[in-house]
Amino acid sequence: MCTRVLWNDNDLAILAGRSMDWPESTEPLIVAFPRGIKRDGGSAAGQAVVAQNALRWTSRYRTLVTTVYGIGSVDGLNERGLAVHGLYLQDTDFGTRDPSKPGVHAGLWVQYLLDTATGVGEALQLLEGIQIVMVSAHGHDATLHLALEDASGDSAVVEFDRGRQVVHHGRNFTLMTNDPTYDEQLKLLAQQDFSRPSRDLPLPGNVNAVDRFQRAAYYSALLPKPQTERQAVASVMAIIRNVSVPFGAPYGEFGVYNTEYRTVTDLTNRLYFFELTTSPNVIWVEFDNLDLADGADPLAIDPYDETLTGNVTSRFAPCPIMF
Repeated sequence: MCTRVLWNDNDLAILAGRSMDWPESTEPLIVAFPRGIKRDGGSAAGQAVVAQNALRWTSRYRTLVTTVYGIGSVDGLNERGLAVHGLYLQDTDFGTRDPSKPGVHAGLWVQYLLDTATGVGEALQLLEGIQIVMVSAHGHDATLHLALEDASGDSAVVEFDRGRQVVHHGRNFTLMTNDPTYDEQLKLLAQQDFSRPSRDLPLPGNVNAVDRFQRAAYYSALLPKPQTERQAVASVMAIIRNVSVPFGAPYGEFGVYNTEYRTVTDLTNRLYFFELTTSPNVIWVEFDNLDLADGADPLAIDPYDETLTGNVTSRFAPCPIMF
């Protein structure tokens, strides 16, 4: 069901890790977009899903994203140092459609912000002028909430409750999982006493979102100051691995939602690390070394390609993308 962890006080790099937990493959591609891409916020894989006043825009910034089901992006960063992560939240309610506001379907929510915002503050301002519209893919509604962070270490969590946008904005909002809502997650975390960490302290250890949130909080607070950026990335990846969902772990009424992949985004150095759970290799991309001329075709790699290992920046090739 997904977890996000931000480490913004390690003195070396602003790092964010996330897991993607889902009952089937989300068919991810890692895609690099140049500036100047024209997008239609009402179109999902060529089908109109916002009937009236769909927002149309042209991308202002280069982006590097992981796609979901070919209809949009669910994770990524842009050249200005903004990162956005879409995670599942069953309680999400975008409200009744208001055609007076330009509409963007939920599958393009992440991409819209990466295309147009320089940081968390600007992204939140942009959200005031649009309406997010529900979309479905593979029989699943895109009931998302977003975590955002930027190269300054600023952070925000954005949710929708009966059409009302709820925002938690500040450097201290470093964790996110799934249901219940963020307000409730913070209340439940406050009931825990992690002030005396030890090997004997009983930690919430199951795969549900509350346990993962609290376990991520516990281990994040214990991270030692890294000596190198490599060590810093490994530290965040270690926590994301700890809160991942093993294959076959039951998830109650949701069935089995094992982790498909994990990412770590380095906003200081504009690096993107990706670990597919069925691969022994971590791969990474050097954003600044991608050949992204304005108006050129998108570039992509398929993380399920078993020949990929290590630095895969040079492996990107032109690829048609439907959004």
